Amino acid sequence: MYVDALAISKKLLGEEHPDVASSMNNLAALYRIQGKYEAAEPLYVDAIKILETVLGNEHPWTITVRNNYQIMLDEMS
Repeated sequence: MYVDALAISKKLLGEEHPDVASSMNNLAALYRIQGKYEAAEPLYVDAIKILETVLGNEHPWTITVRNNYQIMLDEMS
């Protein structure tokens, strides 16, 4: 379902939309919970890049996704 939501978001909104980044974060979180860290990492990284570009480094969404990514990195170590 998250994979489909991401594909639809990209098609309707474009690759650089905050809602696309949100879908990436959601899918990455699912993969993280499943222990699929290699699948989650690029989604977190791409979501962070989009949000930093569109919303800025200090926006709450950007900070949230960065925190989610850091939680995963902590789990991996």
